[in-house]
Amino acid sequence: MNIQKSFTDAAKEGSGSLYLVATPIGNLEDMTFRAIRTLKEVQLIAAEDTRQTRKLLTHFEIGTRIVSYHEHNKRASGPELIRLLLEGQSIALVSDAGLPAISDPGADLVKEAIENNIPVIPVPGANAALSALIISGLPTERFLFAGFPPREKKSLTKWLMELQSEKGTLLFYESPHRINKTLAVLQEVLGDRQIACVRELTKRHEEAVRGRVTECMEWFEEHPPLGEFCIVVEGAEGIGASEQLLPEIWWSELDLEAHVAHYEEQYDRKEAIKRVAVDRGLPKRDVYNEVNR
Repeated sequence: MNIQKSFTDAAKEGSGSLYLVATPIGNLEDMTFRAIRTLKEVQLIAAEDTRQTRKLLTHFEIGTRIVSYHEHNKRASGPELIRLLLEGQSIALVSDAGLPAISDPGADLVKEAIENNIPVIPVPGANAALSALIISGLPTERFLFAGFPPREKKSLTKWLMELQSEKGTLLFYESPHRINKTLAVLQEVLGDRQIACVRELTKRHEEAVRGRVTECMEWFEEHPPLGEFCIVVEGAEGIGASEQLLPEIWWSELDLEAHVAHYEEQYDRKEAIKRVAVDRGLPKRDVYNEVNR
């Protein structure tokens, strides 16, 4: 068990604190007064891309020393940062844009800090996924951030199938050169749900394309996508009963053997039989006996 009192533990134990500082996701005015003050007061800033962060520091006249911490050097840099924290230095962790430690190696540093009883303090600010969610027009009471989707179609299909029955609104990031392919697979697996494709958040060309998956696909065929996207997808709870059947219609004309063969393109035979049984509401043993006669 670990109990943290953010603003008293460090002074009591003699260690520094690890600050997770949000940076702008596009507009420099996304930066908060607290974030600027924190970056000025800490002894060290650990950045995902030092060149990008140095531009930010220069703009706000912050002279704090900066070091590199990213996916490829975290095994070497992480222990050194922990050592400095334990010696009493406070460190701010920043990503290229938005909140650090979300789908990036900062999460590993946070885990190590907690294991060493070092206070981890959030300095919140802009976040692309939540910003996209609140302007999407889709339900916000319950949602799931799924990060970055797989690139290969087979892996992407499996990834989306695992999200198929998620009741909350789905959020994930995608690049402009892959969005058309991703939307095509999304429509195939999840059906023609309501979505919002939001790009260039807080920048001059901020844009939200809202509609059915097929409508958005048509839009991007005529308007080539530019900029990094956050895709917001209606959850299973939000679609009507008739629409919930859409992902199942594809197998209605298949016999059991063909149905199993379809899933065997992505899974082993045992898993394929299991998924067919779930699709059809049949006992797994019955499906197994039928296709293995």
